[in-house]
Amino acid sequence: MVVPGVAMPEYLDAKRIRALANELDLKPSKGRGQNFLFDGNTVRRIVGFAGVTEADTVLEVGPGLGSLTVGLLHMGAHVVAVEIEESLAHRLPTTMGELVPDKVSNLTVVETDALRMTSLTPEPTALVANLPYNISVPVILHILATFPSITRGLVMVQLEVADRLAAPPGSKVYGVPSAKLAWYASSSRVATVPATVFWPAPNVESGLVSFERRTPPEGADRQATFTLIDAAFSQRRKMLRSVLSKKYGPQIHEALAQAGIPPEARGETLSIHDFARLATLLTQE
Repeated sequence: MVVPGVAMPEYLDAKRIRALANELDLKPSKGRGQNFLFDGNTVRRIVGFAGVTEADTVLEVGPGLGSLTVGLLHMGAHVVAVEIEESLAHRLPTTMGELVPDKVSNLTVVETDALRMTSLTPEPTALVANLPYNISVPVILHILATFPSITRGLVMVQLEVADRLAAPPGSKVYGVPSAKLAWYASSSRVATVPATVFWPAPNVESGLVSFERRTPPEGADRQATFTLIDAAFSQRRKMLRSVLSKKYGPQIHEALAQAGIPPEARGETLSIHDFARLATLLTQE
């Protein structure tokens, strides 16, 4: 996104990414999903899709060397960058001071595991992040559960995961991630990002998923609903009356009838409201 009258920042290109990695003696870890973005045009696309403004406090999980952080700070947002790796967390403010010196005061770095976060100051209003592939879904769900102040977001994840997150009921890839994300937010896949804009290049493309928080199903219990979702997809090709009877017993037949769900239905056809309604019936005293 280009802002009239505002100079473009210096982004982290491939040469600078490698220089920083050498300085930190950093060998990208597959286990932590470390693939560093080095393309300024892609950063601008992400920030543009996210709609970041000066009014936002953006939570960025896994900023790494700071490729995306530059673009977020450039838009005037306050960025709370959560980084688990000590060397990266310590280097990030210096890098931002070099690239966007007039915006570095808007950066807060928190060295912690994103899956263990319980509070942040200031409270974030948006999530914008290039998430490690192996923990992307747990991180998104944990953040949405923990920080109700987050009303929208844009995440970059493995393309296959992006499709699953945004899948509607009835889709071949609709499953546990789709249904659980739908509890918190509406979502859509808005773009594809090629592997060639990362160092080292991953073996797959990435996808950008946009989401906007909405009110969860009224009167439903999240834990009971999520437990039901896990059970329903434990054997996704089986009918609900069969797969759920193992956990809920014979009451599943009456509950399905009361919820207006055909007994031969499969989990992949149920919306989050269907799951919530059924979970409520199954947990009634």
